Amino acid sequence: MPDWAKIVRQRLANLALEDDDPAQVFDEIASHLEENYRSLLNEGCSEEEALCRTLADAGDWQVLRKKIELSRKKEFTVPQRVKQFWIPALLTLFCSMVLLMLIQFFGPQPTILGSSSKLRITPVAVVYISWLITLPFVGAAGAYLSTRAGGRPRAVFTSIIFPILPYLAFFLVGLPVALILDDRVAHNITIPAFFVGLCAWVIFPGVALLAGGLAAQY
Repeated sequence: MPDWAKIVRQRLANLALEDDDPAQVFDEIASHLEENYRSLLNEGCSEEEALCRTLADAGDWQVLRKKIELSRKKEFTVPQRVKQFWIPALLTLFCSMVLLMLIQFFGPQPTILGSSSKLRITPVAVVYISWLITLPFVGAAGAYLSTRAGGRPRAVFTSIIFPILPYLAFFLVGLPVALILDDRVAHNITIPAFFVGLCAWVIFPGVALLAGGLAAQY
């Protein structure tokens, strides 16, 4: 049995397509050639004759390569990375921010973690429980769009958690820089307070987004 996948790769070696498109195209053409080959064998052709006729039916491989490239360029007018990552990621970020803004304006009121008094000061963080409840739907939307566009697991995962990345950057980069540059910030921030804020704005929302995003893939 001829190795049709190898034959196609050799004859279309210079096929200029992005990402995983060449492998997908090679598989489709190889499958089509194999079907033709088996059909000719069933009609009584010898293996050698079936092979020659199948290759002949494929026509000029250079012409075929140009037709494939042209059709793919027309089909993918939007770069795949935009469809697989940036559109889902920006959509999740936009939806999460709009939902948070609406909750801040119209309620319900957030939950306050920690308390302070003259005798004891504990870390304080604002947690919008209603916002966390809506985030699984946002994560599910991002996962659905990225998966539907053929996004790889890495792109899907990043699209899901994209809304928390600005907060994560603040806690890991912005806040340490502020502590170094401004003594007043250093006096007002404690390590427990840092972790409470990290949980409220990164860990909890991230878990909620992932819960919806992973559920949308099953």
